[in-house]
Amino acid sequence: MFYGEHEHKLDKKQRIIIPSDFREVSKENYIEKFYITRGLDICIFMFPEEEWKAQEAKFKGLSFTKRETRKFNRLFFSGAVLAVPDKQGRILIPNYLKNYAGIKKEIMIIGVSNRIEIWSKEKWEEFYAGSKDAFEDIAEKLIDLE
Repeated sequence: MFYGEHEHKLDKKQRIIIPSDFREVSKENYIEKFYITRGLDICIFMFPEEEWKAQEAKFKGLSFTKRETRKFNRLFFSGAVLAVPDKQGRILIPNYLKNYAGIKKEIMIIGVSNRIEIWSKEKWEEFYAGSKDAFEDIAEKLIDLE
């Protein structure tokens, strides 16, 4: 559903502008609301409302008696906020999420199929540089194409 890398900057009011192709996909799929929260690898996850509900159901099914489950759920859900884009496709990201992801001005908005990731440009470049050479090895371990 969401694919590609888009370089953007926060606007004067510290909002991000959702890339036009992501806005078009959202419109085609009747997506009006997103949830944003702390993501993995020091980025922000942005889920369409229906995908958020699916993830929430999955995490609620984990045993709360396990310490790691409680920690993860606390960090994941306490950071969550509803984001409804305005008519120009802009959303405001709370300061605590920008601080978590190291976002100052320049950002990368990444489509990862069922979610969008928002990265500081610097962190994305570090992640990409450290991961691109291992892409084929990772694919070999995770994917059986036959």
